[in-house]
Amino acid sequence: MTRIVAVTNQKGGVGKTTTAINLAACLAEAGVRALLVDLDPQANASAGLGVRGAEPAQSTYGVLAGDTSVGAVAVPTAVPGLDLVPACADLAGAVAELVNVDDGDFALAQALAGQLDRYQFVFIDCPPSLGVLTVNALVAAREVLIPVQAEYFALEGLAQLLETVALVRQRLNPDLRILGVLVTMLDGRTRIAREVTADVREHLAAHVFDVAVPRNVRLAEAPSYGLPISRYDAGCAGSDAYFDLAKEVVSRG
Repeated sequence: MTRIVAVTNQKGGVGKTTTAINLAACLAEAGVRALLVDLDPQANASAGLGVRGAEPAQSTYGVLAGDTSVGAVAVPTAVPGLDLVPACADLAGAVAELVNVDDGDFALAQALAGQLDRYQFVFIDCPPSLGVLTVNALVAAREVLIPVQAEYFALEGLAQLLETVALVRQRLNPDLRILGVLVTMLDGRTRIAREVTADVREHLAAHVFDVAVPRNVRLAEAPSYGLPISRYDAGCAGSDAYFDLAKEVVSRG
């Protein structure tokens, strides 16, 4: 069965898109067929994989509107085995449209149904909010991956996100589960980073991945070249971390 993972945190700047891109790419590098669905109107995941300026009809907007299929708009990336359903700015308009549609929370789930047989993993990169697009992702997914930055306010808003996940599980998607919480942008040299990491592990216990992603310049550079870190600098610490994360994600299946 295809594993569908929503990568989400309503707090911006936590490495959500970086995680979605690089985790999917590392799995594909290991021979696992993967699909990344960009559900953020900012389309950063699309740009990070070298796809810019997608037409609405050839994007997640067209998929949610029912004008096209996932299979028709998925495009290959620089990593063999990794495909992308790109986003566009018009996706922001889908927020108002889905609110006024019966079963609007199920639009993505319905669009993905029957389209995923060729993929072992599907990752959904969510916008930094808990709006209708993120709810669509949580309804369509079976697992949730939550990146958390190793900074003072790391736990801020996390309780609200976990409550949203619980509500979606209760009312819309009983199969939804927490895959894991990932500490990102970790600078182990600083006391605050070490304290925050310990705090996250204390509060969320077994949910927290063993691996943490370090703060890494090469990770920050890679998106400007339209490449995942595995293709930009496979030997850097950031790449090593995401390969380790890929192994841990597979083991938690």
